[in-house]
Amino acid sequence: MGHEEIPMLETEKRLEGYRRLIEISRDLASTLDLDNLLGRITHAAADITDAEAASILLYDDAARQLNFQVATNLDLQTMRGLVVPLEGSVAGWIVTNRQPVLISNAHEDPRFYQNIEQVTRLTTKSMLGIPLITKEKVVGVLEAINKRTGDFTDADVDLLLVLGAQAAVAIENARLFQQSDLIAEFVHELRTPLASIGTSTYLLLRPEISQEQRELMIKGIQSEALRLTTLASSFLDLARLESGRVQYHLSQFDLQLFLDECCQFMQSKAEENAITLNVEVPADFPPVEADRDKFKQVVLNLVSNAIKYNTPNGRVDLRAGHDNNGWMLAVSDTGFGIAKKSLSHLFEKFYRAQGLGSNAPGTGLGLSICKQIVSGHGGSIAVNSKAGEGTTFTIHMPNKKQETS
Repeated sequence: MGHEEIPMLETEKRLEGYRRLIEISRDLASTLDLDNLLGRITHAAADITDAEAASILLYDDAARQLNFQVATNLDLQTMRGLVVPLEGSVAGWIVTNRQPVLISNAHEDPRFYQNIEQVTRLTTKSMLGIPLITKEKVVGVLEAINKRTGDFTDADVDLLLVLGAQAAVAIENARLFQQSDLIAEFVHELRTPLASIGTSTYLLLRPEISQEQRELMIKGIQSEALRLTTLASSFLDLARLESGRVQYHLSQFDLQLFLDECCQFMQSKAEENAITLNVEVPADFPPVEADRDKFKQVVLNLVSNAIKYNTPNGRVDLRAGHDNNGWMLAVSDTGFGIAKKSLSHLFEKFYRAQGLGSNAPGTGLGLSICKQIVSGHGGSIAVNSKAGEGTTFTIHMPNKKQETS
């Protein structure tokens, strides 16, 4: 009797798993947001295999490497983009061989990449990994970590393969939607400077154009060419951030010194507009932890905007604070302010708020990049403004959670 119950129980579990897959397939098909989609896939994988955790690594075919993207047991978003090599990793073996892997004891398998444990602080015992393949193309690897009871079974492999087939199609669709949307916006933004350059070069060929007019047109071409270069650079930054291919390198640093350094970098631009830069950090402020270079990119962008959209003889204040939940940085200006109807759109790609100062040069991507970087640290950024009274951007950053090995 006992011998008959075991396969029957396994069959019931498998049927229940397939029922869950039907529900999950509808869920995945309705999602085009890549971050949301990856989170749903990993939670579904952990659920149907009864695993302690699950993770997804996306494959970069051009660089021939895997980038860690998301895991159910972590809210450390700064792991996104962590490179996992094809050689010397289970995930790499799965991509190369396009076959699932079922391991009872990960530390006894020579393919196991132990560096991941140092970051996740999760000891890997058993694991099950499958390739994510669509149209003969490997898009990544889906892994389930540590079966809660017993070992992973062939039934778990079958269930995860079915989920993986659905997930690969959904991921590719989300990526294509994301890329086509971003590229369409980018091409649209290229039209204006290209049209300006085209018109100027046509007019330069006209014999009746004076030398003074020629010089003005050449300066205009130089300005538009610089704008195109900046736009292309910002576009690539945003594309990498949105695709999760950016790796964050965390370090601890003194916020007062860091903000002083940022202000020093912007000092000449501030002096051109008679703007005063002011930094206020409490004396007992503890060291902060972030990717210093990327966070500097955020602060410089906010300070640059605060100077650009300020009034003559205005001020830009950088104020920091902290509590048990984390720390914050507010960048305020005494400038034109932003109309209420524009506030909810400020972090959208290529959005330029209408009103005073709206003709100032820029790509319309800076705030989108700032939001991506702050979100990548697990933080948030918000804006508060009133037309004619100035604007404040406030960043909230969480304290790094202490995790045990």
